[in-house]
Amino acid sequence: MADIKEFIKKVELFAEFNEEELSLISAKMKIESFDKDSILFSENNPHKDLFIIYDGEVELFKRTPFGQEKRLSFFSKYDFLGEGSLIDDSPHSTTAKALLNSKIILIDRLVLTDLLNKNGAMAVKLYSTISRVISRRMKRTNINAVNIGDLYESGRTRKEHDLLGDRNVPHERYYGVQTLRALENFNISGQSINTFPNIVSALGIVKMAATKANYDLGLLSKPVADAIIEACNEIINGKLHTNFVVDMIQGGAGTSTNMNANEVIANRALELLGREKGDYKYCHPNNHVNLSQSTNDAYPTSVKLAIIKSNESLIDVLKDLIESFRKKGKEFAHIIKMGRTQLQDAVPMTLGQSFEAYAVTLEEEIQRLNTNVKLFLEVNMGATAIGTGINAPKDYSKKCVEYLCEITGYEVVLASNLVEATQDTGAFVIYSSAIKRLAVKLSKISNDLRLLSSGPRCGLNEINLPPMQPGSSIMPGKVNPVIPEVVNQIAFKVIGNDLTVTLGAEAGQLELNVMEPVIVQSIFESIAMLRNGMMTLKYKCIDGITANEEHCLALVKNSIGLITALNPVIGYEASTQIAKEALENNRGVYELVLEKGLLTEEELDKLLAPENMVGNI
Repeated sequence: MADIKEFIKKVELFAEFNEEELSLISAKMKIESFDKDSILFSENNPHKDLFIIYDGEVELFKRTPFGQEKRLSFFSKYDFLGEGSLIDDSPHSTTAKALLNSKIILIDRLVLTDLLNKNGAMAVKLYSTISRVISRRMKRTNINAVNIGDLYESGRTRKEHDLLGDRNVPHERYYGVQTLRALENFNISGQSINTFPNIVSALGIVKMAATKANYDLGLLSKPVADAIIEACNEIINGKLHTNFVVDMIQGGAGTSTNMNANEVIANRALELLGREKGDYKYCHPNNHVNLSQSTNDAYPTSVKLAIIKSNESLIDVLKDLIESFRKKGKEFAHIIKMGRTQLQDAVPMTLGQSFEAYAVTLEEEIQRLNTNVKLFLEVNMGATAIGTGINAPKDYSKKCVEYLCEITGYEVVLASNLVEATQDTGAFVIYSSAIKRLAVKLSKISNDLRLLSSGPRCGLNEINLPPMQPGSSIMPGKVNPVIPEVVNQIAFKVIGNDLTVTLGAEAGQLELNVMEPVIVQSIFESIAMLRNGMMTLKYKCIDGITANEEHCLALVKNSIGLITALNPVIGYEASTQIAKEALENNRGVYELVLEKGLLTEEELDKLLAPENMVGNI
């Protein structure tokens, strides 16, 4: 231990220690070897040791929700890590990896704490040094930290406990210990509940309805019920959303989301009651906010209401996009172009017909979405854990659903069989299929726009998309159809999310489907991406499209497909000969018909008039 004692004299943490104190603490230390790329500690795992680098180099990094490593800092000889464990019992927020074959001095956290408890002077010196170190490091923290708000917390905490023990929760936060644990456990998608405000508001709606039902049944006092209802009302109106921090994808079938809501509502209710956050004797997340409920009825009901609300905004954006296509249909109604099947020339049509067809095909999706979303009006409130209604009093379900109708204005109904309703995720599957169908149609339209605008010299070049940005880092003057391209990519993501929903629904077992969180995340991500994509397509593409009218007409006149339109007038035999000669001699049908005197120019132009291209539609 003599080597360790002499070494730690040069370590900042122990700079104030005298010889006796250095001997005491070095006797508790040991040196371990770590091979290159081996992990010293990992984020979200408990602190066990204080680490001092004896030889080698260590990298500190944090994993992003997508598994990438964000490098934070490097440490070498005489540096130390894990000192925060002596003043906070939270798990590691980062991961440490040996960049070289390294030797590390370790001292067990509990052993060191015990030593300091027995030697007050040592404790004062060490804690004073740690405070200075942490303060210095915080001042240098990159402003692009994962959660910049954490840099400005007061440092005041409140102690809360749960099944697993006590934890210190930041005083400013309305969430509690169970949410804190979920934050540490589920750094998965990078999308917290508040990414989708409709979910947060719907949680407030469900908790309000439940509270009103419980009060009517004499299960809550008026002061507590009023405080909970007011807290819920604030959430419904957009307040406190930043406290809904749990990742959308989580284990536990949505329990973390439900408890996040219960804790935020309870702590805000406590404030309204004139109490301190965490003083759960007066308003408890489980005993009061979650009364007569389970995650297994409150969570899916909230999600269903949120989807209904989100569907409304999705359809609003879809209607705006349809109107843009319809306007272009009217604007381009006089422009003759060549229709195509299998990418080959077919028969003439108008450019307006193309855009009107896009409007009609998208309009069909409004009815499809509205029909499918109605399935979410059936809820299982009062089912509690598995549908048997345990811990929910008589008449609770009926009253709760009545209040849901009153608060939302929706025609919410109680499922006829709560056991079946608690395990069934079929409504999510069919609604996901509807938004996938919309995505597929949008992608097909985007494909068409890219083809019709291809060129400008060597493609179809029938339309011009608004130029949004330079298209190449090497080819001057190139402009790409970036907006249809991004809509294509959105569609691919939605199609993949639909598969996830399908697999999640299939993976349900017995009385509950624990895969609901990934089903929910997939659907809300799809809705959000489609909504954003359709707005982008409308404003940055469709509204600004122009037509190359003369070029469209020239293509028609030069096309072999034109002969089909002339067939009823000049006859099949003549049409066949014209088509054959046009192909063999690279001539246009229009000019050959005129040359052979089969029709006059006036007769030809009349046949090609837009009103005659519409057919019997």
